Amino acid sequence: MTRQVHEVMTERPVTVEKVTSLAEAARVMRDAGIGDVLVVDEGRLRGILTDRDLVIRAMAENRDPAETTVQAVCSTEPITVDPEAGVDQAADLMRRHKLRRLPVQNDDGELVGVVTLGDLAVERDPGWALAAIAAAEPDT
Repeated sequence: MTRQVHEVMTERPVTVEKVTSLAEAARVMRDAGIGDVLVVDEGRLRGILTDRDLVIRAMAENRDPAETTVQAVCSTEPITVDPEAGVDQAADLMRRHKLRRLPVQNDDGELVGVVTLGDLAVERDPGWALAAIAAAEPDT
């Protein structure tokens, strides 16, 4: 039987409000040992900010990280998946849209988790090298 997204996702994803400064968002990522945060507005998902966004859309454009908000550089209108969807459906969405992370929202639009390539790697083949890397604690 195919497992469902809610069985492999990371619950309680790290979020920041859309008006958060890039500097604060970077500190949140550092402190959590992650490479992305989900951007919310009053609890509703509005986008995703990755460490790559910080470099390409902010630093390379000489934006002031203390003055620029995450809303100004984050990816908006993210593709999401339902927690009851099959893991294969999540993997297909990620493959088709070239995503490394997929926010998980229920039917009410509530953000309930995030599924990553690492989560899928661990699910598919726990003995695979990528799965071992994904499961390892981050260096901080």
